[in-house]
Amino acid sequence: MASARTKARTHAFQILFEADHRDADPLSVLADWVARGRDAKPGDGVPQVAEYTMELVEGYVQHARRIDELISTYAVGWTLDRMPLVDRNVLRIGAYELLWEDGVPDAVVLDESVEIVKEFSTDDSPGFVNGLLARFQENKAAIRR
Repeated sequence: MASARTKARTHAFQILFEADHRDADPLSVLADWVARGRDAKPGDGVPQVAEYTMELVEGYVQHARRIDELISTYAVGWTLDRMPLVDRNVLRIGAYELLWEDGVPDAVVLDESVEIVKEFSTDDSPGFVNGLLARFQENKAAIRR
């Protein structure tokens, strides 16, 4: 069974994915998810939005321009627009968590990001996402300056 943090990361990814797919504001999609969760009856299968999911989505939104710039810079040969939607949005959550959430070990961020793309993306995605996030990790001090 997945931990609460794993579920929170997966839901944050799903919210960013939905926003990206619909060309909508991530905070609006987050608000929709929160409202649906609040209005759902037990057994409806509608997920409750965890506090950490909200932190991840709001954190990405706060740093979106910088995160997308970093992904574009470090993803040699790939533009954001060419990346699979899943990979792009897992990278956004992973980059935010890696660079701005000091309470989470870097190895956990990389492992969880890889697990999400294994579940939702292509066979090539785990290596791509792991490699890019590892480059962020290696350059974390310089990126944060």
